[in-house]
Amino acid sequence: MSQEKITYEDDREYEKLFTLAPSFVLERIARKNTNLVLKFEGAIRSYLGNLTDDQKSKLDIILCSDVDELQSIMAEAYRRSGKKQYRILANPKYKGFIEDNLDGIRKMI
Repeated sequence: MSQEKITYEDDREYEKLFTLAPSFVLERIARKNTNLVLKFEGAIRSYLGNLTDDQKSKLDIILCSDVDELQSIMAEAYRRSGKKQYRILANPKYKGFIEDNLDGIRKMI
């Protein structure tokens, strides 16, 4: 049965991706509202091409989710893990950064 929401447990599965960039670099990128999808288009396309059906389903849920909801999951991830990258992604002032990058992925698909 297909899941309709992303949870903290789903997020934990990909924690390594969220924490690849040091927190100070991620904050600088978010503050500048950098379009990471354009910068890493080739790598993202390659990654998308190798997703399992379950991963594609989760990506679809993310792409259809409200950014506020996604940021609340990031806030929960920060509370549970203490990883600063999650705190940055949960910050409401970076909502546009998340929206723009999700839009880039939507256009790619």
